[in-house]
Amino acid sequence: MFTMTTDIVFCSYQSRGSDVVNLLLAVIYVAFISLGLPDAVLGAAWPTMSVDLGAPISWAGGISMTISAGTIVSALFSDRMTLHFGAGKVTVVSVALTALALFGFSVAPNYWVLILLAIPYGLGAGGVDAALNNYVAIHYESRHMSWLHAMWGIGALTGPYVMGFALGAGQGWPWGYRYISILQVALTAILIFSLPLWKKRSEAKTGEVSGESDGTANDETRKPLGVRGVLAIRGAKEILVMFFCYCALESTAMLWGSSYMVLGKGIDKTTAAMWASLFCIGITVGRLASGFLTMKFNDPTMIRLGQALVLTGIVSMLLPLPHNIGTIVGLMIIGLGCAPIYPCVIHSTPAYFGEDKSQAIVGMQMACAYVGSMCMPPVFGLIAQHISVLWFPLYMLVFLVPMVIMHESLRKKCGGQTIGW
Repeated sequence: MFTMTTDIVFCSYQSRGSDVVNLLLAVIYVAFISLGLPDAVLGAAWPTMSVDLGAPISWAGGISMTISAGTIVSALFSDRMTLHFGAGKVTVVSVALTALALFGFSVAPNYWVLILLAIPYGLGAGGVDAALNNYVAIHYESRHMSWLHAMWGIGALTGPYVMGFALGAGQGWPWGYRYISILQVALTAILIFSLPLWKKRSEAKTGEVSGESDGTANDETRKPLGVRGVLAIRGAKEILVMFFCYCALESTAMLWGSSYMVLGKGIDKTTAAMWASLFCIGITVGRLASGFLTMKFNDPTMIRLGQALVLTGIVSMLLPLPHNIGTIVGLMIIGLGCAPIYPCVIHSTPAYFGEDKSQAIVGMQMACAYVGSMCMPPVFGLIAQHISVLWFPLYMLVFLVPMVIMHESLRKKCGGQTIGW
């Protein structure tokens, strides 16, 4: 009798757990699309914004760097915040903060108000990025991590179109930001209503009622690791350097690809802008494909495949092929290669270091990612200005080589028995 009752309860939890997992996953998918929406909007709107606000064109860098600084701070504190409040609540507050900042952008009277608003914008973006990435890494398969980051790519590609619609309709850039902030407010409402799902997800996973809000292992007993605690973990330095190098490479390719075509290869500006978008398309399509490939290959294999494709793309750009085919095709191959690296590194983090340490390490990964994205593209700008823009492929190679070395070192230190070779 007792056994039969236990089986019925277990099956009930299993059935309920499946529904909760699927519904919560749908919410997280929407969250990732929303996360990507504002990322490319500043670049699309700034030529118009700079004129209206009387700001030099170069001042966009100040807003971008302030946003990045905010994301770094919130990513470093993500372990402490998630430990105390749970991934669900941190995500809700972070998205709400981003929504308010974006609405503030739409009514900002001058550049310096934009700088102030960039602080909560960055804090919100970094908080939701770190919390959701770690949550998905723990609770869902690798394919979902790849597809979720593809959703981010769709959001990043959609944002400029929303801004373009507002500008084309004569509504101006403030309405472009307003539309995106409305979408973020709608997402905040969805996330608020989804908060019970985060707790139920934990209960369904353990098969018993739990006080945890997100199912992270040992949340009630463990303490925040902090920066020193993370760096003391075997293999942590390697995975952090990997993230820094990857994001430095990706952001450099995204920012300078078009300029390399125009200034280095003599391609006209319109054509270069069109071909440069192939990099982002390559990442988005590549992550959709990676989701299916992860059903057959494990995370380390996918990372190695991505690194091999990036190398192939760089070599293609260096080859003297006619009609700049090597440059155009190479940039898209680099995008395809970048596709699996970011999501697979994050997804493998709990397997390398344990669920109890993963939030702290993922937060540090996000911080390293933002530092690489913020600092390394401007360095290439100096190289392009004072030496030559033709160093673009070799500059990306400078980050690919240590990324590969750090990955192999990580595998030797703590990977052989956790994820397989």
